[in-house]
Amino acid sequence: MDLRKQEAEHGTLDVPHLSKFILNMMTLLCAPVRDEAVQNLENITDPVQLLRGIFKVLGLMEMDMVVNYTIQSLQPHLQEHSIQYERARFQELLNTQPNLLDHTTKWLTQAVADLTTPLPTSPDTPDSSSVDCGAPNEAVNNPEPLSPSMVLSQGFLNLLLWDPESEEFPETLLLDRTRLQELEFQLHQLTILASVLLVASSFSGNVLFGSPQFVDKLKRVTKALTEEFNSRPEEVMLTVSEQVSQEIHESLKNMGLAALSSDNTASLIGQLQNIAKKENCVCSVIDQRIRLFLKCCLVLGVQRSLSDLPGGLALIEVELAELGQKFVSLMHHNQQVFGPYYNEILKTLTPALGTLTKVKSL
Repeated sequence: MDLRKQEAEHGTLDVPHLSKFILNMMTLLCAPVRDEAVQNLENITDPVQLLRGIFKVLGLMEMDMVVNYTIQSLQPHLQEHSIQYERARFQELLNTQPNLLDHTTKWLTQAVADLTTPLPTSPDTPDSSSVDCGAPNEAVNNPEPLSPSMVLSQGFLNLLLWDPESEEFPETLLLDRTRLQELEFQLHQLTILASVLLVASSFSGNVLFGSPQFVDKLKRVTKALTEEFNSRPEEVMLTVSEQVSQEIHESLKNMGLAALSSDNTASLIGQLQNIAKKENCVCSVIDQRIRLFLKCCLVLGVQRSLSDLPGGLALIEVELAELGQKFVSLMHHNQQVFGPYYNEILKTLTPALGTLTKVKSL
């Protein structure tokens, strides 16, 4: 600063250079809403007007910082107020409708049954030995008794398999039903995407899939083409198979590598088209593994779950992180609001099962 002061006093201060430095710093520090204002300053050539503009925008940036700090400080209080308000309104409804928790009770009862009923083993069932939180029906062979958290986690996962025509949706989650349906759709899209990538990588190997650019391009193409998968799966996967085969062929050619044989190309296209079938084994395994990941997110948190993904999911890690965060945030808020009601329901289920521990505060 002393140097700049001396330069100004002797008339040697390089104002354009200094202004450019200041504007670059403002671009890095300002909120996105101020980007346009900073860019407009770059077009001002008059030094006096430029300095006035800089000070004006700096004042707005200071206000942004104060507002952001205030919001961050108030956020915990606003969240707590929201929780208390939602719970109070629900209690008002419950006082006038004693049977308001019937569907919620049935939902939790089914979650307990899922955790205590052995599932048939299948060679397609993913190996979860490398995943810390265990398989979806871990309680069946687990010597430790069930816990409320385990039951709720299973119940939350069941919501992603809910029949959209069913009217017996848990009352405590009715306000979240639309968002849960959106998450279910996103999960299904990720299942298709991961299945396509897994099949494609089995034919092209690590050479192509070791390139982030190739993987990103293939993901963009697949996402765009599978948006209408639910309405016309066979037609969509026919287009996807042809496009993926073409992308692999062109990439191998550009890298000077041998092209896929006609037999391998036909097999690749055939396996990609089979993804449209409901009983497709690749989709079934990927779907199970994504649900296992979501269960781990509920138990361990998103970041820890991402550190040890089930096989076949590494290529969609970014998308899984987004899905996991949305799911955990939604379920965590619901649990904070309706935790006392869930505790009371689980207490009534404890004597019949004989395996639940004393229900603790969730």
